[in-house]
Amino acid sequence: MMDEQNTPSRAMLVTNGMVVTPKEVIAASIAVSEGEIEAVFASEAGEREREQWLRSHPDAECIDAAGRYVLPGLVDIHNDAIEKEVQPRPNTLFPLKMSLLEFERKLPLHGITTMFHSLSLGVGLSLRGDHLLTDMVELINSYRVERSVVRNRIHLRYEITYLTGLPIVEQYIRERKIDYLSYMDHSPGQGQYHKEGSFERYVMKNQGIGPDEVKTIVEELLVRRRQIDWEKLRQLGDLAISRGISLASHDDDTPERVEQSKASGVSVSEFPITLETALHAAASGLYVCVGAPNIVRGGSHDLNLRAVDAVSAGAASIICSDYHSSSLLRAVFQLADEGIAALPSAVKLATLHPAEACGIADEVGSIETGKAADLIIVDRFDDHPWVARTIVGGRTVYEANTFYNN
Repeated sequence: MMDEQNTPSRAMLVTNGMVVTPKEVIAASIAVSEGEIEAVFASEAGEREREQWLRSHPDAECIDAAGRYVLPGLVDIHNDAIEKEVQPRPNTLFPLKMSLLEFERKLPLHGITTMFHSLSLGVGLSLRGDHLLTDMVELINSYRVERSVVRNRIHLRYEITYLTGLPIVEQYIRERKIDYLSYMDHSPGQGQYHKEGSFERYVMKNQGIGPDEVKTIVEELLVRRRQIDWEKLRQLGDLAISRGISLASHDDDTPERVEQSKASGVSVSEFPITLETALHAAASGLYVCVGAPNIVRGGSHDLNLRAVDAVSAGAASIICSDYHSSSLLRAVFQLADEGIAALPSAVKLATLHPAEACGIADEVGSIETGKAADLIIVDRFDDHPWVARTIVGGRTVYEANTFYNN
């Protein structure tokens, strides 16, 4: 059962669905009891067992999937859209609790049942500063104890040039208030901004400032980067890992950078810049995470690695929604429709593999007995997948009905 809720859930049987397991798509029924998957009955071979189960659970809710796909709920390990919910425009802040409640309500619509809200600690956009970041971390931690629609988790994205943020990160690790940690370095000349002038152009556009002002920002940033205590970062990573918190790198741009990240205890490489780097990270045993918007749009908005190329080459093992929640499910089916990955393999990129990377695969991420009953029933319209029902811990948290005009 989901740890955010303590009340028992009703027994449930999801029938007539095309169930996507880790290995295949089968016509099957899924029996749910006390918030967990109790059994998966193949439609023909398991008919007798299904009837026996129904007799032993006479009050079970029966849900007809009507030939639709039944997938495990999506596990999104990197999505920073909550920051835009709080601050949709510069200097326009909305109440944090309102933002969290309204953003969470959107997630089941997109099939996301486990969300690692990505909160940035650093200098720059949205919540990237001490006050809003710490308030949101405390809010999510208190909220998920009281009430939840989905499984809310926290992905703390630490900008390593934000030197005064180190004690905050350490505190949250020791207090177990975060669930996933990544190291970011958005300074110019490397990573996402390895192309000359790309950082300056971005800052001028985003903050509405001129060349002289951005020159000062760059000079101060590079000074702080030279002051980074890399040994302290390594020790911080060790502490996180000892607490069961997975560690990720961000925007690795060379194989050498991957090796440096590995030496710090990193197990996930998020958004590698080149295919060579992604292949090296995968060959080194790291999970490689790419963005679903990149797949849906056909390329990187920064003209870096095409995520489809990484998946095709076997270099990507995880896809996340990054900043656009509705892209995740669409990317899964797009990979299958384009023949880049069989549907079960495509589904694992957004379910089982991210769950494995964050150490929760024994609870969620696949349709298997003993795991939480986090399920989504998916229909298609003009080849676009849409969620008809979302179930979290054996409870329906979202249901959509539609009709067709004759």
